[in-house]
Amino acid sequence: MASEETPAGRREMLLSLLRLTGLGAGTAALAVWLRSQSHPPQEAAASAARPNFTVPADPQLPEMAVIQGGEPGEMARRAVQELGGIRRFIARGDVVVIKPNVSWDRIPEQAATTNPALVGELCRLCLEAGAKRVIVTDVTINEAQRCFARSGIGAAARAAGAEIVLPAPQLFREVDLRGQTLTRWPVLEPFLNADKMINVPVAKHHSLTGASLGMKSWIGILGGSRDRVHQRIHESLVDLADFMRPTLTLIDAYRVLLRNGPGGGNLADVAVKKTLVAGTDPVALDAYVGQAYWNLDPHTLPYLKLASDRRLGTFRFETVRTRFATL
Repeated sequence: MASEETPAGRREMLLSLLRLTGLGAGTAALAVWLRSQSHPPQEAAASAARPNFTVPADPQLPEMAVIQGGEPGEMARRAVQELGGIRRFIARGDVVVIKPNVSWDRIPEQAATTNPALVGELCRLCLEAGAKRVIVTDVTINEAQRCFARSGIGAAARAAGAEIVLPAPQLFREVDLRGQTLTRWPVLEPFLNADKMINVPVAKHHSLTGASLGMKSWIGILGGSRDRVHQRIHESLVDLADFMRPTLTLIDAYRVLLRNGPGGGNLADVAVKKTLVAGTDPVALDAYVGQAYWNLDPHTLPYLKLASDRRLGTFRFETVRTRFATL
């Protein structure tokens, strides 16, 4: 077991735990290792906006938590607990925006959208912590009302006491993203006006980048012609991640769309992993999940290195403080 203490050994152990999940082997190994109304657009105010929703780092707490074997809601609660508890992230009176992936008119079993039970439980946690409002929103690819309905996310969020904001034209404000590639762009207003931001992407294959994970989820804050983002996709993702620095990221790997993403549709492309990877370093989370499920690294997923160079996190996921739990 001495090799596990080296970075390479730790890296391989981390990857093996994630790759083997969903069935008994992975669980055994892990046990051992233990806002709906808006104001009119305000151009002058928008030009100065640069949200930063992060909370202070705590060297006594893990930066990443990997929870396996349970249902989405209980995994969400356990992950937040392992990372220091919901009150580390949410204060009384906060306006919280939860950003799942709701892009597609798909049912949860197709794994193209975030699991609704995970979203609902996060809404409840934030409200229990005293949040004034919890808003669930995304700029979808398919028609928004259908996406929120068919994915189950709309019903789950409302049942938990949250609000749904659908992307209407009057809710976008043009802002300067101040990126190296992305500059002025329409952004959905709740993403600019929140106190705290929780990013809840689903882990899935993507035909252009290889995987769609946490940092790619931020394309869902944008209006306008998003095809232009894909012309320099890796640089654009880093600009978005630099602009949107979340309070917390939770990558939903309860079901993983391994092939034919991002829209999916074929259940044969989906693997049930019953896993949640959560934390405060979005680069490390993307690097970990991308490597484990698609064998992607900073060479094949260049935005990881670009983001690390911009000090948005580290792609060396084996170096971050990590906590594991099996339910």
